[in-house]
Amino acid sequence: MQMLTFGLIVLALACLGVAYYAIATYAGGIPSGMQAGAATPEVLYVHVFASLVALALGPLQFAASLRARHPRLHRNSGRLYLLGVFVGGGAGLLLAFFAQGAWVAKAGFAALAVCWLHTAIRALVAILAGDVVAHRRWMVRNFALTFAAVTLRLYLPAAMVSGVPFEAAYPAIAWLCWVPNLLAAEALFNRTGARLAGRDGDRARGRITAARGSATQRATPPTGTSPRSSRRP
Repeated sequence: MQMLTFGLIVLALACLGVAYYAIATYAGGIPSGMQAGAATPEVLYVHVFASLVALALGPLQFAASLRARHPRLHRNSGRLYLLGVFVGGGAGLLLAFFAQGAWVAKAGFAALAVCWLHTAIRALVAILAGDVVAHRRWMVRNFALTFAAVTLRLYLPAAMVSGVPFEAAYPAIAWLCWVPNLLAAEALFNRTGARLAGRDGDRARGRITAARGSATQRATPPTGTSPRSSRRP
């Protein structure tokens, strides 16, 4: 539990750090190096700041104490999170066609936007249907894609420090910033799913053993009596 809390804190700090960086970067206007990659300044600003809402609120959705103690706050912040995803994802899909790095980068960012929107829709449909387990799984997948905003900004400076040219690095980063995140989410499901399946299996076997023992006790007459002696004359 402590490791989970620590991981959530690190996740939140990374998201807030990227959110602060984006605000500081775009508050004074679009950087000169990104002018050519933006369809229009308005679309870029919508994408950036709507995505920041999702990035800032995302870690809160996984705080178990918030869900348990303040369910209304959890629902309201979840609505704002999904709104940020829908608006930011729609704008991001438009921007993908103007991304630098030829068709490989364009395809990578377009696929990210489509998957981001798709997982958000599935999470919303699941919770509206009352399927909490499916909702949580789709939300984990969705936030793994939201976290691409963080991993993108880790890979870019790493490529620069490594001496990899931007023209070669950017198309690869357009895929690397989100595909490993999604694979990590699926690996988490497989590990926790197997653990829960084993735990549920043990519980089921325990219930079956207890039921059989209870049935055996009911079928066995008490010591020192016989079925005939237990009848009334």
